[in-house]
Amino acid sequence: MRTLTAIGHRGDPYRFRENTLSSIRSAFARGADAVEIDVRLTRDGEPVLLHDETLDRLWGHDVRLDAVTAPQLRELTDGGIPTLREALAAAGTGRLMIDLPGATYEAVRKVVGQVRECGARERTSYCAGPNTMLEVRAADPDAEIALTWTTLSPPRRVLIDAVSPTWLNYRFGLVGPELVDALHRDGLLVSAWTTDTKWSMRRVIRAGVDAVTTNRLDALAAVRAGLGR
Repeated sequence: MRTLTAIGHRGDPYRFRENTLSSIRSAFARGADAVEIDVRLTRDGEPVLLHDETLDRLWGHDVRLDAVTAPQLRELTDGGIPTLREALAAAGTGRLMIDLPGATYEAVRKVVGQVRECGARERTSYCAGPNTMLEVRAADPDAEIALTWTTLSPPRRVLIDAVSPTWLNYRFGLVGPELVDALHRDGLLVSAWTTDTKWSMRRVIRAGVDAVTTNRLDALAAVRAGLGR
């Protein structure tokens, strides 16, 4: 039986604000095997944790992240948005999956370089769409990659060969036993995101996925216990 990996989506966001150090620490404390975080750059090129392009939804400031410097960001959020370096330190020996929404070539190089500088390559993976993952592969030939895929049409072999992902990362509604079996035969692991109901968790686990990303680690732990996974 394959081991199932539990991934906290942006930490433990039902208890602490997403993509914060408290959220990351809480996710690991509550049994996450890995934590997915979102990383973007400030105007002065500092990698920080934020999913959205602006500070509006989470921090109440109608300003774009790429319009402020790291010192300005600390002032606006009272230090609430951590840097990537801080997140890597907070994770300790725990694994982080770095999502790179809207990343440019420069952003990918900066993030991959910082992970390397922090000595965290062995406990870090990356996820995003094909173009970004091609940039990650170019920046680090040995990086662990979860290629995010949003259709049932399989990636072309030329793309798989170029990205060389360990995982294919699917929206949970697309996942079924036939898809998982086919990908496993091709030597790929399968991750499902973001599933928050026990019913959907059971469905994708029974389909044979290797990882589940969730906002509800407590519910996933209960389902895993019930299924012996």
